[in-house]
Amino acid sequence: MKVAIIRFLGTNCEFDTAYAFEKLGVKADIVWHEQNDFKADLVVLPGGFSYGDYLRSGAIAKFARAMSGVLAHAKRGGFVLGICNGFQMLLEMRLLKGAMKHNENLSFVSKNQPLKIISNDNALCKNFAKNEIVSLPIAHGEGNFFADESDLKFLQDKDLITLKYENNPNGSKCDIAGICDESKKIFGLMPHPERACETLLGSDIGLKLLKGFL
Repeated sequence: MKVAIIRFLGTNCEFDTAYAFEKLGVKADIVWHEQNDFKADLVVLPGGFSYGDYLRSGAIAKFARAMSGVLAHAKRGGFVLGICNGFQMLLEMRLLKGAMKHNENLSFVSKNQPLKIISNDNALCKNFAKNEIVSLPIAHGEGNFFADESDLKFLQDKDLITLKYENNPNGSKCDIAGICDESKKIFGLMPHPERACETLLGSDIGLKLLKGFL
């Protein structure tokens, strides 16, 4: 399996993400944002603060040259995973439904967060039981997921909500922490699975999520 991790100015989770896949026996290539001819089975848009999060998180990154490669990859039916800032990019590109707002309390939140597995009929969550409670790190200032009633109904009816927060930390509609598209090939989540890949550091539950793509 080939994994490409797109690196933008301001990205800060690319090496953590590559390390997590190496733990699973997969060597991931880190691709500079000016390159658009990469080949991969899974493209990851990692966490961080692309272009300083000016305007809105992910609003400038969507114009990067690499994104034409991401779009082409998605059109070919390849897997795409957006983690935190990467999720925000996928929303800005309209590859996923909804938008991100500032956290309801206007404060940056960074902590281990309990989450519920909502749908396991997809690559990301297939190694978990439905309604299973897991804990993953979150770290964001704009993680307040918003969608109108029509889009929320679509996500619910099509079983596209992957994760929900327990004790919602940011005001997200319907407690949504992660979603996918109708093809179940494009995934976005605010929690950081790459930060939970060592039992020595507290948990390796993130590896179980990423392993679903292998």
